[in-house]
Amino acid sequence: MWSNDHPGAKGLETLAEFAAAPGIDLGVAVIALDRTPPASIATDIERLGLDPGRLWLGVGAGFSEKPLSKMRESLAELRERVPGVRLVLAAMGPRMCALAGAAYDGAFFNWMTPAFAAAARKQVAAGAREANRETPPVFGYVRTAVGLDASARLLKEESFYRDLHDGYRKHFARLDEPEGTVGVATADGPGAQSAAGL
Repeated sequence: MWSNDHPGAKGLETLAEFAAAPGIDLGVAVIALDRTPPASIATDIERLGLDPGRLWLGVGAGFSEKPLSKMRESLAELRERVPGVRLVLAAMGPRMCALAGAAYDGAFFNWMTPAFAAAARKQVAAGAREANRETPPVFGYVRTAVGLDASARLLKEESFYRDLHDGYRKHFARLDEPEGTVGVATADGPGAQSAAGL
């Protein structure tokens, strides 16, 4: 079960509610390390009584000036502060995907087309091969809008992310897709499942 992390709503607090259900893994995607450093994440996990063995912790660079360096340098502290937690790297570009494969316990994709995600998976696998380790799992989600105004809402959300920071600007440039098309917009639930291949 995955929850989102947001400046106004901590994903780990949502997971604490989900944790009452036995036998399921708990994931949060993603916590931006420029906003919530590893020490604070560790404090939250302990305060909420979350079992590290059940956790998949998605982390990203947020608005860091050097995102790749930030995620390389943060890994050792994360391993020390949250032992036993599986660390999932938010990855969009080829070097971040390779880092996820080489050093993290998983990769997390967002704002990708199926074809782009397939290529990104190969970059994760290449990073793992280079590090002589098994390819970690890849997670992600598809932005989905349902309803009569679905296309307009998807376009609005996507437009916000396209210019959020340089990392997203580069990512959408690599995607080279028309605005409002990176996701699923449909009139009803069954249409969304069909479009997502479910």
